[in-house]
Amino acid sequence: MLRVEGLYTEYPNEKGEIVKAAQDVTFQVPEGKLFTLLGPSGCGKTTTLRSIAGLERPRVGEIAVKDRIVYSSSKRVFVTPNRRGFGMVFQSYAIWPHMTVFANAAFPLSVGGGKLSRQEMRDKVMRVLAACQLDHLAEREATKLSGGQQQRLALARALVREPQLLLLDEPLSNLDAKLRERMRFELKRLQRELRITTVYVTHDQSEALALSHEIAVMNEGRIQQIGSARDIYERPQSAFVADFVGSTNFLDGSVLGPDGEARYRVRTEIGDLTVRAMDALRAEDKVLLSVRPEDVDLTEAKPDGINVREAKVDAKVFLGECVDFQVKLGERTLLSRRHPSLRTRVGDPIFVRLDPDKCIALKAA
Repeated sequence: MLRVEGLYTEYPNEKGEIVKAAQDVTFQVPEGKLFTLLGPSGCGKTTTLRSIAGLERPRVGEIAVKDRIVYSSSKRVFVTPNRRGFGMVFQSYAIWPHMTVFANAAFPLSVGGGKLSRQEMRDKVMRVLAACQLDHLAEREATKLSGGQQQRLALARALVREPQLLLLDEPLSNLDAKLRERMRFELKRLQRELRITTVYVTHDQSEALALSHEIAVMNEGRIQQIGSARDIYERPQSAFVADFVGSTNFLDGSVLGPDGEARYRVRTEIGDLTVRAMDALRAEDKVLLSVRPEDVDLTEAKPDGINVREAKVDAKVFLGECVDFQVKLGERTLLSRRHPSLRTRVGDPIFVRLDPDKCIALKAA
């Protein structure tokens, strides 16, 4: 549905230096799916979104929606933002304070030059407000809405013209943590019910994991990895992706040899381990092991199986739904996230087991 190919966007900063905001950015978004551009500040995700919207003019590349080219450097095509017909919601919701909820949502229709009757416009607006659970507030002044309601109103205004593509730039960043979590469910419900193709920009990993059909992790203007939320989290292809998306333990290692299908024996500072690798490895290859805290299993009795080590509880922090343990294996400390039912005290011995399929070996840079 949306196709972005070989996008390069560069611009001079205040010192006159060229900033390479997007470098060979290529991806596709199927119809009705939510695709997230995830990365740290300055990685190029917002520049890419603004290029899709037509608010930035890339140097090279092509952007098409349903085979309609809206930008192409080779074909010299550039469709202006107002003629692309996309819906957009930014960090600042830009709600009109002097208008009611209904008038805010109806604004794009009233200035869009369409030929809707008053009743047709009202029906359309109320249908979108109902989808956003704001129909009962239609006559309320926009300034009297809560943060979450304002966010839904901004969405309703973007959706009322039934855009082919919805572009969302950090739309939840102004909300407090609990409301942001609740609005994730609202956004997911809306996107699923309306089946609107969406490109979502965020730096919040949990937001991306919760909402997305697919995620593109970006860094320094380039896409590092594209995949489902589970793929990105469980099978990172680089140290950057493993480190940026969630928490992880890193261990340096050297490959000893194969140990079954897609498994290898690796020598590390905590001993020899059996691990999984996405790419083929050879003996003596240097690797970086990534092990998520929830995959560092802890037991007071020695478990059966491989990758078992004896350790000592060095510190622990109670977080309500879980406990973070720091366990010491020789000079090395690993982070483990366990259920609060594990009550081993600081200083006591404990056994660590690392599931071979959850120890991901990445080729060292």
